[in-house]
Amino acid sequence: MDKFILNIIHRPEMVPEYAEKVTGHGKEEDLGREALLGESLDIFKTQQHIAHKNGFKTTIQMTYASLFNEEAIALAKEHHEKYGDEIGLTLLGLPCEEFREKYKTKDFCIWMFSMEDKKAIVTDVFEKFHECFGFYPESTGSYYLDAELTAYIKEQYPSVKCAVATCWEEGPKAYHTCNNSWYTLFDGGPWNPWIPSKQNTHAPAANEAEDSGIVAIPHLSRDLIACFDGNGSNFGTHPQNVLRGMIYKDGEYPYLYNLIDQYRHLKKYNRGYAYNMMFVGPGWMNKMGRWEAPYELLLKSYEDGMAYYAELRDKGELTEMTMSEFADFYRANKTYTQPECALWRDILYGSQKQLFWYVDPFYRTCVDMNQGGALVDFRPYAAKIKWEVGIGTKHVQDASYPFLIQEKYRAGYFTHYAGEGTIKSCKVLYKGEEVDLCLCRTKAHFSEDGDVRILTLDPVEIEFYGLTVKIQTVFKFPEGSSRIEIERHILEMSEPDAEIEIQEYFTGCYGTTEYPEDMCGIRLSCVSADHTETIEYAYKCREASLEHGEKAEVVIPQIETRASVGAEEDSTVYVKEGYAFSPMYTLGVKRTMKNKEVLHSWLKVEKAD
Repeated sequence: MDKFILNIIHRPEMVPEYAEKVTGHGKEEDLGREALLGESLDIFKTQQHIAHKNGFKTTIQMTYASLFNEEAIALAKEHHEKYGDEIGLTLLGLPCEEFREKYKTKDFCIWMFSMEDKKAIVTDVFEKFHECFGFYPESTGSYYLDAELTAYIKEQYPSVKCAVATCWEEGPKAYHTCNNSWYTLFDGGPWNPWIPSKQNTHAPAANEAEDSGIVAIPHLSRDLIACFDGNGSNFGTHPQNVLRGMIYKDGEYPYLYNLIDQYRHLKKYNRGYAYNMMFVGPGWMNKMGRWEAPYELLLKSYEDGMAYYAELRDKGELTEMTMSEFADFYRANKTYTQPECALWRDILYGSQKQLFWYVDPFYRTCVDMNQGGALVDFRPYAAKIKWEVGIGTKHVQDASYPFLIQEKYRAGYFTHYAGEGTIKSCKVLYKGEEVDLCLCRTKAHFSEDGDVRILTLDPVEIEFYGLTVKIQTVFKFPEGSSRIEIERHILEMSEPDAEIEIQEYFTGCYGTTEYPEDMCGIRLSCVSADHTETIEYAYKCREASLEHGEKAEVVIPQIETRASVGAEEDSTVYVKEGYAFSPMYTLGVKRTMKNKEVLHSWLKVEKAD
């Protein structure tokens, strides 16, 4: 395969998010004000014109408000006939006079409503769509669609085959950069299209039985380093994201093209397949300007971005599809267990940092070469955690998929005076000295061997007093196994007969934010062929170990997750319990090693019984 696929999605959002306040000039809120509706529709027309001028068809996702506007409906029908645009339906853009009058609320995020209201709203919106167009849509979406609502949509409206279903890393980082007022919390999902499981939208389906019936796409294609380190809303292939991040100078934005190109480059890691999307509402091109950028620059950036896509298409390097067309392509060309891989480099700050992202139905993880190949994010998809969201549930706003490791929210390699942070790394010990590979920057190279994806890191040198050791790390990701295999190769020692100790460790917790959860109930175990030692977590700082151990494991009943580490070679396994100031746990494998030896260890995640 050699495909770089583009989805262009426009929505005639008659009352764009926060546009009423921006355009109202201090007037009392009036969602039916003709100037607001007229400007919004004009911007939608402009966006459509730019796409069509460049020879692209779009997916028009009609909003609830637009279904009450005869001109918007007529435009959609005309563009469907003339340009082949798909007419879909989005659950964004709910606010309008009709919605406020009927539902008596200012809420507009479909996943935050009670399940009863979600069903009523979906029925209302879909039936209104049918009344306007005479058919039901094949695509829908929102910032997030929870699993229960997706199941209802698919059951009631089986024509739906594709949906915008999450916003990559739109969690606490975005919340904090919006003055703690943007309650869209859904970290932990895939960054590229996937088939959501019936149990949890973020967790991909492992087989047909888990298949929710739709192909999901993300809300915008994000920078996989900048968005992990900071606010995702500033770093996406939506041109106005780049303007909001102020990543431009003198009206030019090379970063936008570099970001698109990096998504093209992902073909190298995904057997010739790459994806990108533009999902745009009128609020971004307000006539008063946005993000300290005048309207003229907002318009130019959109024209330039679309022209770049057209240039790629004309060179045979891009194929555009509507959402439903893409869903058909995805199902015809991807298997359930086929992973999504991204060896991503910093194209914004010049740091030469690399991250490797991997997602499949069993876990999502991130390997940071700036920290010697440490795992800095790990989500246990194998647990397929049922995580109901909205009014009347335990999670009114927080739809994030819980992590076991997340260095931005739980410290990572710790530099404070006490405690530890979540990370999966390796320590090397020699005569009382200890070095963590987190301190050893390196670079990575991607390869495949059958159904195993391989990440080979450049060797690093560790200097002890009286000994220099060169170590190379190799990560292997066997498709469909729920395991990560890690090899530590001792390539050279300045003293050939010296012995060092390798400690593979996994320090984890669980949660969705920076704030600690209750760790009581977690069970830590060291397991050998004939013996098991167990610690019931009670913040008592206890440790246990077993020589000739098979594995060290943790069971976290709160998120129905079991994780374990072990090694192929005869090793000692160990566990450590944290304490209140450092509420973590550690699983580890340690072994004394000599020159030219290799430690083959593994990390596995499963659903707990």
